[in-house]
Amino acid sequence: MPLHRLTTITLGVKDVAATADYYTDFGLNPTTSSGDGLTRRFATVDGGEQLKIVRTPRRRLTELGIGVDDSDDLDRIGANLLRLGMTAARTATSLTVYEPATEVEVTVEIALRLDQVPPPAPVYNRPGATPRLNERAPGVEKWGTSVHPRRLGHVVLGSTHHDVAQRFFIEGLGFKISDEVPGIAAFLRCSTDHHNVMIQKAPASLLHHTSWQVDDVDEVGRGATNMLAKDANRHAWGLGRHHIGSNFFYYLKDPAGNFSEYYSDMDCIVDDALWKAQDWNDSRAMWSWGPPPPASFLEPADLAELMTDTHSNG
Repeated sequence: MPLHRLTTITLGVKDVAATADYYTDFGLNPTTSSGDGLTRRFATVDGGEQLKIVRTPRRRLTELGIGVDDSDDLDRIGANLLRLGMTAARTATSLTVYEPATEVEVTVEIALRLDQVPPPAPVYNRPGATPRLNERAPGVEKWGTSVHPRRLGHVVLGSTHHDVAQRFFIEGLGFKISDEVPGIAAFLRCSTDHHNVMIQKAPASLLHHTSWQVDDVDEVGRGATNMLAKDANRHAWGLGRHHIGSNFFYYLKDPAGNFSEYYSDMDCIVDDALWKAQDWNDSRAMWSWGPPPPASFLEPADLAELMTDTHSNG
C-alpha cells in the first residue's frame, strides 16, 4: 500500500492556549509556538510533530497530512484526483487539495514509514497459567506516571455529503474500506491500522474526534485517570472496547469541544485477501463492551452552532 500513515493534523479552535494546555496534559510533547501564541505544535513519541493548533472562528479540522513513499505515488494520486475533477497543488515532495465535503485541506507528502519499537509484552495471570509470580502487575506499578501517546492513529469527520467525502478518500487518495455502517459511516485505512479516517453522516461538517495510540489498556485507563484527576468534566465515554476495530478506548473532551481518544490493540490488516469488510447495523457498530455512549458523545453540545455555520457557508 503506497499510503502508509497519517502524518499531521491541524486543529482550528477559538482558544489556542486552553486547548494547548489540554493536549499537554493529554501527554503530547510541546515543540514550538508562534510569538503571538496563536499557533502551538505538539509531537508524539514515535510520530514526531503531529499536531498543530491554530485559531479559527469555530472548531474544526483544517488540515490533514498523509504519508506516501515516493513521487510516483504523488503522480498516481494526482491523476486520480483529476478524474474526480479536482486539481491539487503540487511540489516535488507533496500535493495539496481542499476537500469541500469535510472542509479539510489534505496534503499527501513523501514521508518516512514509522518503525515503532514495541513495549514489553504484558504478562497476565489467567486460569491455569500464572507466569507472573510474587510480583505486582507492571500496570499497577506504573500508577500515577504520565502517559505519552506513541502516534496519531485516526480522525473521525462528519459531513452532510459523506458519500462525496468517502469517494474522495477512496477513489482519489487510495484509502481502503475496512468496515461500513451502510449509509452512515465508513471506516477507511491508509495503513495497516483498521482505520485511519472514518467518514460519518452528520448534519454539519465537523471533527468528531482524534485518536492517539498508547501501549496497552493499562495506559488507556491510566491516561484517562490522570486527565480526570485534573478536571472531571473532561470525561466523555469509556472505558470500553470497540467491536469495529477491536480497540480499547477512552474518550475525553478538549476545551474546544473536540473529543480525543486514547486507544490500544487496534486490528491490523496486512493482507487484503484475508480481511473481509463487513456491514454493521446493530449496537456492535460502536462498542463490544463498556458503558453505552452518552447522548453528548453522539450529538456534540455545539452541533447547532456548527450547523448554522455550515449552512451559512454552503
